[in-house]
Amino acid sequence: MRRRRLRASEKSAFLLLNGVRRVESGEVLKMEWGGEYSLDSSNLDCLLNILPGELEFQQILSDLDEKIKKNTSSIEQCLKDLQSEVNEIYTNEILQSTTDCLQWLNNCSFSSLRPSSTHHGELMEFLRTLQSLLKNEQNQEEMILHFLLDLSSQCGVSFPCTPSGTSFELTSSLHAIEDDSTMDVKSLWDDVRLHLRRFLVNRLQSQEETNTNALQQQREFKTQCIQQLLFLYPESEVLTKYQNMQNKLVSDLLQNCILSSCGETNFDKVVHGYQSSVPTLCTMIKEDLYILSGTIDPSSSLKFINETYLDTITEEMTVLLERLCELQFKENALHIVKANKISKKHRGTVHAVASQEYHKKGRNFCLTLYQLKCLSQLIKLFLLMEEKIDELSAEILFVPSFTEKNKNVQGVLKKASGELLIGETRANETSVLPEQLLQVEEPILLNFGWRNAFKDLSSSVAHCITIAIEDFSTKILQHEQKEEFSAAGCAMSLVNNQQMRESCRAVQQEEQPKRIAKFCSDIMEELDTLLPLALACRDDSLQEIRANFVEACSKVATAVLARLEEKSKDVPSKAPLQDLYAALSTAIYVFQHFTMYNNLMRETSKKPLFLVPVQQYQEFINVLQFQVTNYCVRVCATSILQDAESHHWDDCKAFYEGERCSFSVQMWHYFCCALHRDLWTILPPKTAQEILTDVLEQSLAILSSRYCQACPSYKRTPQIRIDIAAILMSTEDMLWSVCSSVQEFLNPHEDRDLKIYKIHSHCNSLLSVLAILTSPLKNLYETFLNNSDEQLPQDFSKVFYHPLHWLFCIPSSCSSLPKTPSAREMAAQGQLKLLLSQPYCNLNLLLETLLHHDCLLVKILLRSSRNEVLNHDEQCSLLEQINNKQPALIETIFTVLSYCTLSPKSLGIAFETYMEKEQLWNCLYNMTVSSCGELEPEVIRCLKLTLINSVKGIVKQIISLMHSWEATENYGMYQHKQIVPESLLKTVPKEWNYTPREMKRKESGKCFTRLAAQAVSIVISKLPTVIACLPPPVKYFFFLAERKMSRNFAELKKAGLLVWNLIVIICRIFEDGNTAELLTGATLDRWSKEKLSLVRVCLESIMGKQKSGPKQVTQKVIQSIEQQRPNWIESQLLKARKLSADCASLTVEGATLEEGGIALGFTEQKINMMVLDICHKPGGSEYLRQIYHIIWLNEEYLKEQLSCENFSEDGVTSSQCLPLTLMGREEQPVFNPFQSTITEWNWDWSNLLPSYLGLNQMTFRVLLAHRPTMGLNDL
Repeated sequence: MRRRRLRASEKSAFLLLNGVRRVESGEVLKMEWGGEYSLDSSNLDCLLNILPGELEFQQILSDLDEKIKKNTSSIEQCLKDLQSEVNEIYTNEILQSTTDCLQWLNNCSFSSLRPSSTHHGELMEFLRTLQSLLKNEQNQEEMILHFLLDLSSQCGVSFPCTPSGTSFELTSSLHAIEDDSTMDVKSLWDDVRLHLRRFLVNRLQSQEETNTNALQQQREFKTQCIQQLLFLYPESEVLTKYQNMQNKLVSDLLQNCILSSCGETNFDKVVHGYQSSVPTLCTMIKEDLYILSGTIDPSSSLKFINETYLDTITEEMTVLLERLCELQFKENALHIVKANKISKKHRGTVHAVASQEYHKKGRNFCLTLYQLKCLSQLIKLFLLMEEKIDELSAEILFVPSFTEKNKNVQGVLKKASGELLIGETRANETSVLPEQLLQVEEPILLNFGWRNAFKDLSSSVAHCITIAIEDFSTKILQHEQKEEFSAAGCAMSLVNNQQMRESCRAVQQEEQPKRIAKFCSDIMEELDTLLPLALACRDDSLQEIRANFVEACSKVATAVLARLEEKSKDVPSKAPLQDLYAALSTAIYVFQHFTMYNNLMRETSKKPLFLVPVQQYQEFINVLQFQVTNYCVRVCATSILQDAESHHWDDCKAFYEGERCSFSVQMWHYFCCALHRDLWTILPPKTAQEILTDVLEQSLAILSSRYCQACPSYKRTPQIRIDIAAILMSTEDMLWSVCSSVQEFLNPHEDRDLKIYKIHSHCNSLLSVLAILTSPLKNLYETFLNNSDEQLPQDFSKVFYHPLHWLFCIPSSCSSLPKTPSAREMAAQGQLKLLLSQPYCNLNLLLETLLHHDCLLVKILLRSSRNEVLNHDEQCSLLEQINNKQPALIETIFTVLSYCTLSPKSLGIAFETYMEKEQLWNCLYNMTVSSCGELEPEVIRCLKLTLINSVKGIVKQIISLMHSWEATENYGMYQHKQIVPESLLKTVPKEWNYTPREMKRKESGKCFTRLAAQAVSIVISKLPTVIACLPPPVKYFFFLAERKMSRNFAELKKAGLLVWNLIVIICRIFEDGNTAELLTGATLDRWSKEKLSLVRVCLESIMGKQKSGPKQVTQKVIQSIEQQRPNWIESQLLKARKLSADCASLTVEGATLEEGGIALGFTEQKINMMVLDICHKPGGSEYLRQIYHIIWLNEEYLKEQLSCENFSEDGVTSSQCLPLTLMGREEQPVFNPFQSTITEWNWDWSNLLPSYLGLNQMTFRVLLAHRPTMGLNDL
């Protein structure tokens, strides 16, 4: 029985509607009440696990509208019955309408309730019998409590709920109750409820947390005890006593974990103690928030949490820090004494000086770096605890957070939730106008004053934090300088930045440095440790700490920047080029850290605190990035490409018999490869791609200019052709790395991708040189002679040449490219090559690759992975399958594709061939109740777990319904608690008309039918909404499976395969009580399991799955539903089927298909939206990274599969595919254009030369003039 804080009118409504009345004066009142209301007025549970589409929204809103209408009808009927009942009781005041009824409830007070006419002697006899049972019999308290609650709810009897007047001590020293025959009714009742109170308090004290699975049961148990106490005593008294109990638990916990183990000035033990106690405290607060949320209003709940937990923690922390400060001050004073002894000063003078300094500085003392770290860890614990409590209060009570009270939005919050934030004065109001309801008092908010405990330490911490930061940063920089001088080489010592720290997760992966300088990593790690000291500042008392921290960090940033500048100046004279990359990566790392510091402190500071360091590092990064690019280009221009021997074009001798390219081209290729490797290893991926793109573009510009001016001899002409071919091959290999998307690779735009566009332009210029300068004269002559009549354009810029033209003229690159330069879709091999050429796991490109060409890569992965079926010994429960943290490849792929709501066909297309080859479609058609526990393929398990999660809300609601029936009708585990002795039943006043539960169960044979009918109605009514909220890929998968369904399963077509499986899953859960318990965390007794089995039988009968004819009970249940709403079950099933079919049909019609590819209709924006949606789902980003890792490990194998000529999935069986490598990766071959037979290439001049017919005549003349033995006079 629940009891909330209500004003007079609300109490009257509550008591009248529930047949229960209570008074504060001690009188026992009674009122008869009867009647039933619609069973359809249940609340709609939250099923929105995805963002629904338009059709799904329509169904959800329709369901909500239907529920609202039914609830409205039920409330109206309730008010009409209430109006009739009030008119019978109060004949002098007739209520004409429901509006008058509501107004009467608003003005109602307890003084208008009719007293009971129960005889005083009968009451005395009844209460004496209760007293005797409690004193003379053992273990009768629980039975009597349920008996009294039953009397109150069934007969309308309300027992006095006055304050006790005696102390609620939690010991055995409670005063004894005198056995005086002259005691009146109130005294007897006080004796009875005092005994019951002692029993409930002992149960609350003895209840201890045993394991995680028992948390839900413990919470329900405590809630029941609190509500039973509220039945006996006023709310204020119960809360006060419970608060004392919890307050003592909190104090004992903190003292046992901290004070008993802290010893003397041992800061680490303090931190360790709070690390172990804070999770327990958060669990206790969460438990009490849930308990109080169903008992009292949110304002009182917050007040309880503030006084019981937050204030107690603050007090204990204050005492602890004062003790540590005292010990630390004494220790510092002792050091002063020793220092003065050494300097031969008098002891008394030293003590006098120390005493004066003590009072003058306000107990300032020195803290070591280790102690500051301990305090910082302690503050970090409190910050995390504050955030956790904030989330719990918002989640459970829907109240403002800690910081809301500092924002100017309280008026809105008051108006939006005025009813919930009402104060104590509302309980005594008799009439409140609607306008007055919005004018509420200041709401009670969470107030965690743990910062006040650190006020005495603030000046010492502020002083010492500056010294500590300057000290360790100086030592680290000096140590780094010593290592540099002592080392044989001057290379910078680097460390891997495997993962940004927790505080830096806001930085995208493409911007995270991979390797940084060790000295900088050490400094920033120390600053991160001390950062919570600055983040704790929200008031003026701790502002000095933040100010000193910011000042010290700025000095450190300046010192590190100066050191990085020195390192960059040493390149290349004293240090290798890698140090320049490392300095740039380290500068980016520091810049990101201070930007993060600035963002974290922006909540408590209106102005940027690290503006100067951030600007300095931004400027240094820009300069250094330009320096890296400029240096690499200058190396290419002045050193690598200066090759007099190779570029002696007028030499009459062939260069190495025309069998190799120039040395400079070869060295340029090696330099670019080394640069690529260093950038990919050290720098952030985005910066690495930018630098490599710049170097490649500018070096190609130099090469293009030089080869356009070359005038080779006849013997040197093949060398020109080989050089340009090698350059183009190297550029093509690098192009996959510098392009971050398919669009950037296939369709570079001059305005959007200028550098990529220039690279293509340079390569096309080089190809023009190759075609005009090195082609056989005969082919050149025939090409232009055959087209001599055509008018050639005068302006080359007016002639369109596609940027990718040069790529399709290289024989070795065609396998990875699209069929034509203007094609929108890249070849599958090219998509895979582009993905694996990136410097990091590009999730957008990964998803695009998975969806590319009808999920071809996914099909190969599925075909190559073994269909893992669990052995009998390895079979796990459904809960273990749900909580499995290391999913297999098939499960990972299934989960990712099921999250792709904008590509609903992908799941079905990817698994269609796999399902057919493994003959798994029948598993969906034959998924009967008995087969759910057998061994199943992984795909079927994934589908089933998806359906289980979708119906979890329905199962919880049905189990909650069972528990409520047990509690109200006293069935199941509640039945033994209502075995009331005959001696007590005889003393119940006859005027109350009490009927024992045992007799009511015998008299009423419709209870089980009503219960089963209500449960079945809930399941059937929820099916359309459940289907609406299923992921579209899953719905399309079942739509695809249904299309493959044979006529043997025609009975399924009535409801559809998806509806069929949903009901089968629900039946499976209801059949196995253990599964229901694991799924919901509830505890089911034998009675509940039997009733769940009855509901299962009814659902099976509706779906026609019973092997034998329906039982009589099942027929009654279904008939009762049909009588109340004819043809409702069939209409709901048809609605669910129609919703599933319509969603799948829209998916088929709305999908954009071109050239057979499902990924063509998706822009980069849609791909990005899907990636964000996947990453926001549980485990989504980890699933994507797992797939990427498997692809990366099996790169060569996947390339081989994709490059198979005449590839056909039907022609390749599972036995032909090797299992995937999941552990190690073999060394990949390095691209080397000089190992290929460039000299043996058979150039197709007949196709290449016609593309240059539109070449500008001036350009054409210049290139012709550069051909050997030909000049302008020969034209």
